[in-house]
Amino acid sequence: MTGGQADIQARSGERGDWLRFFATWVRSPLKVGAIAASSPAYCAAMVEHSTVHLPGRVLELGAGTGVVTRALLEAGVPPERITSVEYDPAFAKALVRRFPGVDVICGDGLDLTDTLAGREDEKFASVLLAIPIVRYPQEERRRLLSAYFDRVVEGGNVTQLSYSLVPPIKPDPALFTVRSSAVVWANIPPARIWIYERA
Repeated sequence: MTGGQADIQARSGERGDWLRFFATWVRSPLKVGAIAASSPAYCAAMVEHSTVHLPGRVLELGAGTGVVTRALLEAGVPPERITSVEYDPAFAKALVRRFPGVDVICGDGLDLTDTLAGREDEKFASVLLAIPIVRYPQEERRRLLSAYFDRVVEGGNVTQLSYSLVPPIKPDPALFTVRSSAVVWANIPPARIWIYERA
């Protein structure tokens, strides 16, 4: 395949991603949470603020079309270190084709007990969260974050993509802290990365 053919194929794939993402949003706007996939700059910021340098696999929740997966690979994370969880079967199937070597699981990132059955003792370097959890009450969000921290190595963090102007999960000084990145303007809409760390 020539360079020109590769470019055409890549652009075609991106158009297909957008259409698939938009169609899924139309069917389930609360589950998808955004009308378009996050930008490469936004995903790169998420990876930059995560603790992927620590030992262990990296757990990506809500992989969608793979924009965060690609950012992890471009940051030098080997595919065999990435576990990507995606709820939508069509997206999950596309991820398997697109990212050979990445451990893609079609499952629910809100239920790691079932999704990661048989891997209860595995600890991850970081959890990258791209699931829209703001539709849940704060107590449920805190329960989810606690479950994610249970799966992270010492010193590891949880990073979250969210368009919220305030922390989607309110900090608890006794349990965890939260801070944000600078606004990433190269995204629609502009947004921050939220970084959660154990207190």
